[in-house]
Amino acid sequence: MGSNVQSEESRIAIPAPDAGGLARSAGMLSLGSAASRVLGLAREMVITAYFGATGEVSAFRVAAQVPVLLYDFLIGGMLSAALVPVLSEYAQQRRALFTHLIATLLTLGGLGLALLVLVLELAAPQVAWLLAAGFAESDPALLDLTARLIRFSSPAVWLFSMAGLLTAMLYALQRFSVPALATAVYNLGIVLAAPLLARTLGITSLVVGMLAGAAAQVVIMAWDLQRAGVRLIQRPRFSHPAVGRILRLYAPIAAGLVVSVLQVMLDRRLASATGPQSIAWMSNATTLQQMPLGLTSVAISLAALPRLSRYYAAREDTAYRQTLGRGLRLVLLLVVPAAVLLWVLGEPLTRLLFERSRFTPQDTAHVVAALNIYVVGMLFAAVDYPLNFAFYARGNTWLPALVGVVSVGVYVAAALRLVHDLGYLGLAWADTAKQASHALIMAALLAHQIGRLHMQLGRGLLTILASASVMAGVAWGLAAAAAHWIAPGLGRDLVMLGAAGGGGLAVYAGLLGRAAMPEAASVAALVRRLLRRAPLPPG
Repeated sequence: MGSNVQSEESRIAIPAPDAGGLARSAGMLSLGSAASRVLGLAREMVITAYFGATGEVSAFRVAAQVPVLLYDFLIGGMLSAALVPVLSEYAQQRRALFTHLIATLLTLGGLGLALLVLVLELAAPQVAWLLAAGFAESDPALLDLTARLIRFSSPAVWLFSMAGLLTAMLYALQRFSVPALATAVYNLGIVLAAPLLARTLGITSLVVGMLAGAAAQVVIMAWDLQRAGVRLIQRPRFSHPAVGRILRLYAPIAAGLVVSVLQVMLDRRLASATGPQSIAWMSNATTLQQMPLGLTSVAISLAALPRLSRYYAAREDTAYRQTLGRGLRLVLLLVVPAAVLLWVLGEPLTRLLFERSRFTPQDTAHVVAALNIYVVGMLFAAVDYPLNFAFYARGNTWLPALVGVVSVGVYVAAALRLVHDLGYLGLAWADTAKQASHALIMAALLAHQIGRLHMQLGRGLLTILASASVMAGVAWGLAAAAAHWIAPGLGRDLVMLGAAGGGGLAVYAGLLGRAAMPEAASVAALVRRLLRRAPLPPG
């Protein structure tokens, strides 16, 4: 029995560690994320074109958030904090137990999630009231619609969570390509379903697309695991030693996520009371803000996590600090200019993407107002990802969870204080305060534990901020000139985005090139390789 298992495990394709491959792995994840984000924008454009920024869309946003909340609580928080570090260790050092751990996790997850879906089907009206009771005051029919959409979308909990388990397993094998591209498939479901089914099913067509995309995601990643030599269907070992370790690592994250879920519930409930369209406006602004986060911070942090876990386990402190410092500089290098462009060009970008059919100029103004606030929080959230993952790689999940509780307290205090005066914009400011408090506390705690991250981190930050300041002035000047000389319309928006955005980025890249930042050189080399269509190295 043991020899058969070892023979089977020897066929699993696990690449050797590569300390210099952070930019390449992050680049692959970013490519997949780029495809997903582009389709995500297409999804939002389809939704606004067919349904606008109406109360129906707000009801769908609330319903669609239920499976996302449950996924984040059950799998999302566990993925980076426990699943990837533990699975990475078994994939590298204990291969004879790796596939049995996979089978055990899939069996336990599949059965437990199926039971949860059944409970959610039965409790849909109560869940709708908890999340969107404010609809009862503005439009009671929206509350009934929310409950109905929650019931229809409940199978997505199972699909999202199983896809998350498969993603963790592929990351542990350092297989980033298919998981990165599979995320795009989910958005494709809504992009295709809405035009085909909107006339017959109305807003429910979006739920159909969500379920179809999530199911395709699971199938694609299961195929890639089998391609790596992993047998998915085999007898589980419920006494597998890693199961208890994963649960112990996840326990503090779960406690923190309970508080985070309560915060999201409060946010949705307060937002639903500020008007039937508020949630739709906030969702459009969040989509624009999250795009650069997915392309940069999330991709870089996920690529760094297996390496940080190995370096910490091997007590290679210097390599750990250098990898983290490299990741932080890379995140700032890419996120800061994205924030500048969203702030300068948010209005023409929103008009270009969303303003058509049932989405009006007034909707654009409301979305841009929220976006300008979310951009501030985006900078803190971008740094927060690698800081959290640095703690997860050290097997420390309690501190991030406790800091999460504190930051939720900051959100609640700010939201209750601001929502009555500023409406949904007060909630946007409260979310920004939460992001800022979490990132600042995490940075202080990590600096206390490991000391200086890297000698060049401070200099790199000053270089990035100085270059971004010049970039902001150039982009604003070009955008103002285009607005003055070109009549309003599609042409002006395209010129503003192309000239101001392109000119600003060119200035930023030129200044970083003169400063000779290593991370800027790595990004430039990656871009040149992609433009030449040369294949990326594995991993």
